[in-house]
Amino acid sequence: MPKTVISTDQAPQAIGTYSQAVKAGRTVYLSGQIPLLPGGAELHAGDMRAQITQVFENLSAVAKAAGGGLRDVVKLNVYLTDLSHFPLVNEVMVAYFKPPYPARAAVGVAQLPRGAAVEMDAVMVID
Repeated sequence: MPKTVISTDQAPQAIGTYSQAVKAGRTVYLSGQIPLLPGGAELHAGDMRAQITQVFENLSAVAKAAGGGLRDVVKLNVYLTDLSHFPLVNEVMVAYFKPPYPARAAVGVAQLPRGAAVEMDAVMVID
């Protein structure tokens, strides 16, 4: 099955040896996004709600570049350095997803790239 690399300047560029997303058939694998601002290497300086929002905005931009949107996400993984922020993820998530919601996992981690407090990756299926 041929693979297509997805890239957009509307989301932060990859900061390592990976692609923003890879499409294989109708499935798109979106790499982890932290609250980096597009076009730079700076983390969003806002509160946790603003950082979570930035992550969803980054995922949305990559999903759009792949020819879909967050509505096409079937699996979302959330990584938090402090699981007490999980209710806030739920609050922000309803602005980006409508039922039926994607399958999801939330994992508490000790550390994330660039000192971020949140990271998310996703799997999307598009027509």
